[in-house]
Amino acid sequence: MSKPEYSIPPEFKIRDPEAFAANMTKVAQKSTELFSQLLQTQNQKSPDKLPGSELTSVAQTLFDVAQNYFNQPEKLVEAQTQLWKSHASLWQNTWQKMLGEPVEPVVSPERGDRRFRDESWENNQIFDFLKQSYLLTAKWARDTVEGADDVDEHTRHKADFYVEQIANALSPSNFVFTNPAVLRETMDSNGENLVRGLDHLIEDFERGDGQLSIRQTDLDAFEVGKNLATTPGKVVFQNDLIQLLQYTPTTESVYKRPLLIIPPWINKFYILDLNPEKSFIRWAVEQGITVFVISWANPDARLAQKTFEDYMTEGVLEAVGAVEQATGEKDVNAIGYCIGGTVLSATLAYAAAKGDKRIKSATFFTTQVDFTHAGDLMVFVDDEQIKGVEEKMAEAGYLEGRSMASAFNMLRSNDLIWSYVVNNYLLGKDPFPFDLLYWNSDSTRMPAATHSFYLRECYLENNLSQGKMSLGGVDLDLSKINIPVYNLAAREDHIAPLKSVFRIGEFLGGKTRLVVSGSGHIAGVVNAPQFNKYQYWTNDKGAATIEDWLDGSKEHAGSWWPDWKRWLAQRSGKLVPARVPGDGKLKVIEDAPGSYVRVRSENKKR
Repeated sequence: MSKPEYSIPPEFKIRDPEAFAANMTKVAQKSTELFSQLLQTQNQKSPDKLPGSELTSVAQTLFDVAQNYFNQPEKLVEAQTQLWKSHASLWQNTWQKMLGEPVEPVVSPERGDRRFRDESWENNQIFDFLKQSYLLTAKWARDTVEGADDVDEHTRHKADFYVEQIANALSPSNFVFTNPAVLRETMDSNGENLVRGLDHLIEDFERGDGQLSIRQTDLDAFEVGKNLATTPGKVVFQNDLIQLLQYTPTTESVYKRPLLIIPPWINKFYILDLNPEKSFIRWAVEQGITVFVISWANPDARLAQKTFEDYMTEGVLEAVGAVEQATGEKDVNAIGYCIGGTVLSATLAYAAAKGDKRIKSATFFTTQVDFTHAGDLMVFVDDEQIKGVEEKMAEAGYLEGRSMASAFNMLRSNDLIWSYVVNNYLLGKDPFPFDLLYWNSDSTRMPAATHSFYLRECYLENNLSQGKMSLGGVDLDLSKINIPVYNLAAREDHIAPLKSVFRIGEFLGGKTRLVVSGSGHIAGVVNAPQFNKYQYWTNDKGAATIEDWLDGSKEHAGSWWPDWKRWLAQRSGKLVPARVPGDGKLKVIEDAPGSYVRVRSENKKR
């Protein structure tokens, strides 16, 4: 057998050793400077707290899984043997490939995995080996967690999630000398990319006040009210918790019954008004609907004691009353998005008990009322972890916006974390301007009392769906909600999983129309008809399970928005002359999008 030969391709050789050495010196100096700054920041903020102490839960979870194998030595040997066999096959495959023999890969990336798109991951024998070795090991780690048979399901779920995060972090694509694209750029620029990347890293730590705040987009390319949230309208009502926006009509006549949109307070409302082409709000106005939107306050310590009940009374119910003052109409249709939908469902149950029938129909966007199948966010929810969050919130009176943003980013860490680590810090590039990612970075805080209630009552205890949640002295019974409901679920939703959102109809007392959109939590909702993207599914016969529902469903091309418009029009009354903000009993306070939405949680430094 001939001995295989391998030489370093020219593209991976240093171009100018002197310039390369000079840049590596800069990298070393900047790294030392950054490390010193981080230590100083850590000591100033919490000198008695050991760095990394928050990883205790991760370590304990993984230890519980490992203990299962230590208690069953035969399983441990079997798992180790499987790992050895898979790598032995890879070594044989690699040897044959180096000899020039045609071979099929032992393992390939999953469809949609963009980490290994560079052709060198396949054509270069070393990078191909690194890729396959990593994929085999990551799969083995996930299988090992799945095979731990004496572990409770919550621990297994956490372990699976943590192993996935560790595997994503350790991908060879995340390191300079094991990513061909990064190595090629490093050689081509003599290491200037790493110098620029460290500058970006230092800037991101400074903007995050000592915590890494990764830029996902060009933060200077967008401004709320200038090229985001530009649909014309006015603020016509406000209190400590909300501003209520009424949008300027673009049609001579409008439907008699106005629409109130209740967005999540975890994010800002302008996800529904990103730009004129993507704006659900602008589109709804163009359909002849009088649109009102709640813009939640970005709370600080002054609002620390605002409760979930306050979000119902000062938020939803006061907004409904304000819509009546602005239009003279006692009845409204309502939309609730995500947690905005959860508080809408609680409000509807409260209103049913009180005999309040002002909300005549409800549309839920990716909303959960039952949290049995709440997905990977359940990883962060057990009594110990919630107590940790409560202790953190007690210091300032609120949860920092970046905390929830980080949790959401971890649900898709390869796309929302590590791809930017590679682009910003290893390749030294600036992220592209992208309005959706600017919105994603414009996080909001949450009052301590509200967030604690939400985590415990919904995620931990699942009390809303069981009739055990009480607001304003009323035990909430979702079955008493007898209004028509349009329930929009997203097929690839990582935040409000399809299986969970599907269940709304099981708990409400009225007739529910379920529509499933393509894509995820955001793109599945913000999908304007003119782009003709994705698809949606309907099933007029219904089904007991989401699997049976999908099997019997009909697929439709494009956006679900027109389907919703047809549904809503039947529940919106006759056409009446268009209403101009300020013409009713409520006078104009300021132009949309208002001042509450402009309050940022992060350091304004870009």
